Amino acid sequence: MSTTMKTLAIAGVIAASMGGVATTADAASKEKCYGVSLAGANDCAAGPGTTCAGTSVTDYQGNAWTLVDAGTCASIELPAMADGTARKGSLEAQERNLPA
Repeated sequence: MSTTMKTLAIAGVIAASMGGVATTADAASKEKCYGVSLAGANDCAAGPGTTCAGTSVTDYQGNAWTLVDAGTCASIELPAMADGTARKGSLEAQERNLPA
């Protein structure tokens, strides 16, 4: 193997590993926020009866989560409940808008 090929191979390995670091750093700056996604727009498992991304069946389903910027979940305002009660995103699963 020539010196140029070895250099290119090493550069490729370094670039690939740096891409992994950026992804890890990105994930660390996110948090799971429950109850903020629209039907079919959750990021992963939305509780019983669902398997992964896009499987929530109701808007603002309390056990469905979406990744949001860290520190922003609890400030995400949602439409008020039918009785006028305000609600926001949550760092924990909620018992709201669950499918029957």
